[in-house]
Order: sequence, then structure tokens, then C-alpha cells
Amino acid sequence: MKTIGDIGEDALIATLCQNLTTSPNLIIGPGDDCAVIASHSPSSKNQDEQFLTLLKTDAVVAGIHFLPTEEARRVGWKSIARVLSDFAAMGGRPGELLVTIALAPSVTLAWVRELYAGMEACLKEHGGIIAGGETSSLPEGAPTVISIAGRGLVKSSQLVTRSGGQIGDSIYVTGTLGGSIHGKHLDFTPRIPEAAWLTQHFKINAMMDLSDGLAKDLPRLASKSRCGFQLHHQSLPLSDRSSIPQALNDGEDYELLFTSPDSILEPWKSEFPKLPLTKIGELTAEENSALSGGWDHFSR
Repeated sequence: MKTIGDIGEDALIATLCQNLTTSPNLIIGPGDDCAVIASHSPSSKNQDEQFLTLLKTDAVVAGIHFLPTEEARRVGWKSIARVLSDFAAMGGRPGELLVTIALAPSVTLAWVRELYAGMEACLKEHGGIIAGGETSSLPEGAPTVISIAGRGLVKSSQLVTRSGGQIGDSIYVTGTLGGSIHGKHLDFTPRIPEAAWLTQHFKINAMMDLSDGLAKDLPRLASKSRCGFQLHHQSLPLSDRSSIPQALNDGEDYELLFTSPDSILEPWKSEFPKLPLTKIGELTAEENSALSGGWDHFSR
């Protein structure tokens, strides 16, 4: 009998999403960074001014996404920033969030207060509010779980998905890659203003955030766009103390990966001089481009 470890994360998600009930208001369902819901009738006039609703849920688990000994404030920041990063990946901004925490009774009140202080720090800097949530107990010894679900907003004219990439598009990535284990995965900045600027000024055909590593996420984007890709390995922007294999496989970079036919590098340098933007390849007609690795929750 097959297990979820045998098939891996992507195949599991595909299996779970088979035959799901849908709705005329569901514009984009499972398989992208967020679900997209029509805030108003999709046939309404003045589409460029219409705001669409982004829906996202994400969880961090002790022992998987953070060490049990990690500072609670940093865990709180990460738990919120992950969701905000997904809103950014579709060109959107954060709205209202719901927080679910599952804790063993021995977890200290001070730890939980610091957890929420980290959440609030992230929201104050990047937008959004906590509107409610849920608490649940766990057996002693079980790992702490923090789940964030919420709503974002995006102008219909600035919505970007993973599936819009075109043959010949340049592939770009913000920031640097690799070395998340050194602490970057707890302190990263969701690229909300950068995504808004890109979608406002350029033709961004496809975009996602890098959570499972470039080796896992680039093939996902290309596959959704029904394209292949040519990756320039020597052009990858490396974090300190990181190698090319680490840039490909470490994961939890939370940088924007996007494709565009436009020349963006020079305007970017003027707008965001402190944040690198690198062209790392092109989308191609060949769909079975080879690249393996990255993080999979169930195939180790």
C-alpha cells in the first residue's frame, strides 16, 4: 500500500484536490500561491479597478520549520511573513488574518506572548491585522503548531499567477539564495512593495515565492506555464557561505521568482538599490527540463 512518503508532496496535493466542489466565484483554486475569489461579479465593468480576494493558509511546526528552542518572537514573525510572502507572490497586499495555535499545556505563557509580539511586529511593518483565531491543546511532547489563514487583496489588473509564463520570458529572482538554516528563514522580509512595483510597471507573466528551493519551485512554475526553462547556474545570486547546490536546494528563501519579457534590471537598481535582482535564465519551448532537489515535506 502506498504511503504519502512514497508519492511526495505534489502528488499528495494533486490527489487531495481531485473532484473538489467549485464555485463561479472561484477564479483560481488549488495549485497557486493563493486562491483567488471574485470580490464582485467577474463580469462587472471597469475590470482594472476591481479588487480580487486572495485566500491563504499556512502552518509552521516545531521541529520542521523552527527549532523548539528558537526565540518565540522570531517564530511569530516567520509564521506571519510566510503568508504575506504568498500574497506578494500574486501581486497583492495583506488584509485580515486568523491565527490557530496548538500547544502542549507545559508551554509557558511568556513564550506565547512573545510569539504574538513577533506576529504583531511583522504586521505593523508590512500591513494586515489579526482578526481572530483558535487555540487547541496537544499531548505533552507533541510539537507546537501555529497556523495562519487570511485574506489579501489584489487589483485585477495586477494579479499574477504561476501559469502565465511565456516562451522567451527572462527568469528573474530577487535577493540571494541558499543558507536559510543560518537564520534567514526566521527573519526574512516579504517582498510586498517590490511585487506591487513590478506588477504596476512591467509585464510580469508568472510569479511565485521561493519556499521549497529553486530546484523544486522553478519546475513548478514552468510546468504550470507549460514551458521548459534554461537555468544559468553560474548566475545564481548566492547568500553568504552558500554554494550553488545550497542555492538550489536549501529552500525557505522567500524571494520572488518571476518571468517577464521586459528588461527590468536597470529600473530595478534605481528603485531598490539595496536589494539585488538577477536574471537567472529563460523559459523555453521544451517542457521536460531537468532539475531535481529542493524540499519535499514527505519525500526525504
